[in-house]
Amino acid sequence: MTGSGLLLVDKPGGMTSHDVVSRVRRLAGTRKVGHAGTLDPMATGLLIVGVNSSTRLLTYIVGADKEYFATIRLGSTTTTDDAEGDETARADAGEIAAVEGAAIRAGIAELTGEIQQVPSAVSAIKVDGKRAYARVRAGEEVVLEPRAVTVSEFELLDERRSADAIDLDVRVVCSSGTYIRSLARDLGAGLGVGGHLSALRRTRVGDYDVRDAHDLDTLDPETALLPAVDAATALFERLDLTEQQAIDLTHGRRIHLADREGPGGVPVAAVAPTGHLVGLVEFRGKEARTLVNFPTDEIATA
Repeated sequence: MTGSGLLLVDKPGGMTSHDVVSRVRRLAGTRKVGHAGTLDPMATGLLIVGVNSSTRLLTYIVGADKEYFATIRLGSTTTTDDAEGDETARADAGEIAAVEGAAIRAGIAELTGEIQQVPSAVSAIKVDGKRAYARVRAGEEVVLEPRAVTVSEFELLDERRSADAIDLDVRVVCSSGTYIRSLARDLGAGLGVGGHLSALRRTRVGDYDVRDAHDLDTLDPETALLPAVDAATALFERLDLTEQQAIDLTHGRRIHLADREGPGGVPVAAVAPTGHLVGLVEFRGKEARTLVNFPTDEIATA
């Protein structure tokens, strides 16, 4: 069985994030596999997968900012706000030709910064305990409330025009919870011609980059695994423990550090003298207590 750690996977198109998790479960020989942030089947790019006890780190990764490269097609709308949905409306050639480059840039600027965004009706957001996309597929009308998101960068890279569409290649850096297809929908609506997402690739999650990710077809979890201690110390400040401190934290006891203190609620990666991750701790003054522990039976393979 593979040890505890993170896998950086370059998700191919046509697969769900759950499909990737299922494949990794088989390859790693464990059921304890999860991911940090869903990618739609159409999308490709970085999916961070946690294996064994490192699934406990995923909750701290989900909220990281993300970078995407996408193609937005102006001139038509779909039921899903992306290319996988059925077309619901199409602008005529005259309306599309009338959209000026300056108007596109102004529309992008309006969708940059702190904005209120209505998620796509086919998102994974739960409505009364059921996923929104499941309600839509069941024929229900779903209206989601707008939510605050931050689009820190929305860059136009290329513009291609034809009689029936304008394709925009863009780069977006945004907060967790931002829907790129909603940006496509809203940009098209603001320009009066409609819009949807035709391609999407996630290239970064926090400090993790898709250039360091592995293809799923050739993935070997044993060699590709980023050990739990490396993953945790990349995310958080490191605290090197004495042998006794490691034992105390492992048994749920608080430890006192005379020469160190910190604010509560900020995780710190606690590392044993052996170099293995004991857990995530938080300080209350000069005392540290365990927030998330890592089982000792995985230390030998971590």
